[in-house]
Formats: sequence, C-alpha cells, structure tokens
Amino acid sequence: MSTIQFFYQKRLNSFRNREKLKQFLIKTAKSHKRGVDEINIIFCSDPYLLEINKKHLSHDYYTDIITFDLSQKGSPLQAEIYISIDRVKDNAKSIGTSFNQELHRVIFHGMLHLLGLKDKLPADQKKMRKAEDELLGKYFK
Repeated sequence: MSTIQFFYQKRLNSFRNREKLKQFLIKTAKSHKRGVDEINIIFCSDPYLLEINKKHLSHDYYTDIITFDLSQKGSPLQAEIYISIDRVKDNAKSIGTSFNQELHRVIFHGMLHLLGLKDKLPADQKKMRKAEDELLGKYFK
C-alpha cells in the first residue's frame, strides 16, 4: 500500500487538499513506472533544514528542499523530503507567485528528484523547471 505522510516541524497554516496531492504524487510516480512504498514530507524551518544540510550534505547554506531517496534499486519509492517553509515563503515573494503555488512546485521538485531528474547543470535545471511546470499545470487544471 502506498503511503505519503506529512509532518510539521514548522506550522503550516493553509495546506488544503492533502489527499488530492497524495493521489497526484502516487499517480505521477506510476506514470514514471515507479511505485510508492512510503514518502514522508516534513515541513520545517530554515534553521532546521540548514542543520540537515550541514550534517548530511556538508553544505553550509539555506535551501528550500532536501530529498533523501531511501529506496532499494528497483523497489517502490521510500523517501524523506524536507521542505523549509521559510524558504518557500521568501522564494514565492521574490518571484511574485503565491505561497501555495511555490509550495507545490517544491513538493513536485522533490518527487521529480526521486524519479531521476537532476538539477545541477543548466540543461538539467531547464528540464526540471519544465517538468515542474507540467505537473503544476496538471495538478491545478
């Protein structure tokens, strides 16, 4: 059975349609020939995610998301996705989009990483952004 759960280290005031989002993420994984075992999405603060970034990735900077793929090769997805609510708010403001839209973009970004998309090189970043936009369009249609 597929399980996607949300956890809140940092309070999130307006996060609706969680069941719709869970089903959409499972459907997205299936469309990429991947099942979902368990994905935990943890909403947290900048300081909390900074500590994870330092401890596990040796990066000393703020980020909006860190995705840990805990899956065995060829098995259904098992993962933890940490999302900084502080970064999502700041990013939404700086790019002129709604918090809700940016939050979903970041969630989809994490799922796309689990499905094999990368974003280190400029060409990969372009592919990632296109895939995010496609998922946003499907989800909010």
